[in-house]
Amino acid sequence: NKLKDAGLSAMPGGGAEIFDSDIRKQICPDKCNAERWIEIHRTAHKLGIRSNATMLFGHIENRRNRLDHMLQIKELQEETGGFDAFIPLLFKSTNNQLSHLGEIGFVEILKTFAVARVVLDNIPHIKSYWPMLGKDLSQLTLLYGADDMDGTINNSTKIYSMAGSHSNPEMSCDEIENMARECGFIAIERDSFYNEVKK
Repeated sequence: NKLKDAGLSAMPGGGAEIFDSDIRKQICPDKCNAERWIEIHRTAHKLGIRSNATMLFGHIENRRNRLDHMLQIKELQEETGGFDAFIPLLFKSTNNQLSHLGEIGFVEILKTFAVARVVLDNIPHIKSYWPMLGKDLSQLTLLYGADDMDGTINNSTKIYSMAGSHSNPEMSCDEIENMARECGFIAIERDSFYNEVKK
């Protein structure tokens, strides 16, 4: 309530990682457990605060773990209707304790997006976060369930390249519009609440 009174109207949804408790103990032992994450978002939604839900995939989890994660998010969405988007975040294997794992291939990534779109039919948007996926793969996800491409940033951000993504990622709105057009779609600029920005 204090945060809402101070002006909070939405939350990004990070920190979900994978809800499986055994996996969380290995990849993010210092973060809150899945039950706490879900309860925080349930509370926010009841207060009228919108949020997104994320899933970090491509590390030690398997397909069943991913599906269970999605189903828990789906269940909360059925209860509250407070999620605007689901964001599959690709694990990058550089500069972390799981570097030895390598990274999963394009086919598995695209399957994950497609399954997310089918399973999470009650969440309006599937977001493709291009700084972690790369431009080409992110464009492909538009054909596999994603309808939102996020990350229109300048090259001053270092966190992505530190994690193994392209160095100094940068993409203009014109580039995103062209990528959508090549896939047969029309790009629409939006605000944080998915309202069209009229120019």
